[in-house]
Amino acid sequence: MDGVIGRKSFGATMAPYIRPRPLAALLLGISSGFPLALLLGTMGFWLAKVGIDKKTIGFAIGLTTPYALKFLWAPLIDRLKLPILTKVFGQRRSWLFLIQALLFVSVWMLGASQPQLHLGVFAFWAIVTAFLGATQDIVIDAYRIEILPEDELPHGTANNQFGYRLGAFIAGVGTIAMASSEGFNLGWATAYGLTGLCVVPGIIAALWAGPGLHDRVVATGSQSIAAWLQETVVGPFVEFLRRRGALLILLFVLVYKVGDAMGQAMLNPMIVELGFSDTEFIAINKLVGFWGLVVGIALAAPFMAWLGMGRALFVSGLLMMFSNLTFVILALHGHSNLWLTIAVATEQVTSGIGLTVFVTYLSGLSNLAYTATQFALLSSLASVGRTWMAVPAGYAAEQLGWPGFWIMTMVAAIPGMVLLWLLWKRGFVVESVRTARKGAEASA
Repeated sequence: MDGVIGRKSFGATMAPYIRPRPLAALLLGISSGFPLALLLGTMGFWLAKVGIDKKTIGFAIGLTTPYALKFLWAPLIDRLKLPILTKVFGQRRSWLFLIQALLFVSVWMLGASQPQLHLGVFAFWAIVTAFLGATQDIVIDAYRIEILPEDELPHGTANNQFGYRLGAFIAGVGTIAMASSEGFNLGWATAYGLTGLCVVPGIIAALWAGPGLHDRVVATGSQSIAAWLQETVVGPFVEFLRRRGALLILLFVLVYKVGDAMGQAMLNPMIVELGFSDTEFIAINKLVGFWGLVVGIALAAPFMAWLGMGRALFVSGLLMMFSNLTFVILALHGHSNLWLTIAVATEQVTSGIGLTVFVTYLSGLSNLAYTATQFALLSSLASVGRTWMAVPAGYAAEQLGWPGFWIMTMVAAIPGMVLLWLLWKRGFVVESVRTARKGAEASA
């Protein structure tokens, strides 16, 4: 991937952001980003508001388990054709349109579930939404990689991350503003339902960008069941595991974002506990957090161009880790709009850079013949860190207090940095697979 970006001028690294396919990736990111935000940040805020305790909120993160397991059904997304829809729209878009229709319904039902009265019903619809959101991610991640030419991959990934965080912003700040009595006072059911309309940008992008490259690099024709299973289920994993440093790469992906994930899981409950009003929270996130995010993601592609992928991963990881110091200071100050502003701004800028670099790295590891499965495998491992390794976050916050908790999130980030150093030392940081893409583009 270092060879893809090279060292370019600032203007040259910024221009591809406004090309058609990177812009389509931005729209896809909006649809991809909102479901998980509803299930993590917004859900934590909602549950805290209706009196659910921190331990339960921490374990509620486990409801997002489908994001950690999506590699199990990703092979079907790669190969299984939907009747009628596949012929009309192609493999990726047919799955996208079906899943988005179901996701819209499940989000409405989740918003109407009243967790303070029916926690079981809430949990059911949260799991359904997580399954559909994870499946949508399988499709969108694969489709994004397939529609982006090699020279536009970093910028398209950055745009996609901006869209993802924009979708998460809408699902977080926007949903809370719509539901809150200090905002539009529409209630949680209506707020969640309107947020479900975030599927629309993905539909527009898919109609605009057309089919991806997947069908051109996958052999068609009749196969026996055994051959189909070998190609669909076994092939993607075998191909990846045969690469140099594959196991070390997988372990790095597993633990790289654990500290960041633990912090994200408990940030909103801390905001509620420190006594910030809905209006304060919304205003600071809207005015500071959003623009910090814009700056961070906009800097991501030049960041990779100047440093190369290995250094960019290392430096951005350190930035994300040390940004949690601002939350330690916020926790010590208590209700301080100044320190909440500083903490949110720092976190959004560093996360914007770091997560974009990380996703670009994962994208470069995905073979176009197995895009959905291999990217799902990699992102699922990252989700395991976010989902299950972060589950004790609520317990840790209760035992350590907020300052101690945020210090612990910094310590939790150290193993990922050590593994990255080992990958870098052994030359495994950049293991990009592009043979299939180049062959497909040459035949286009």
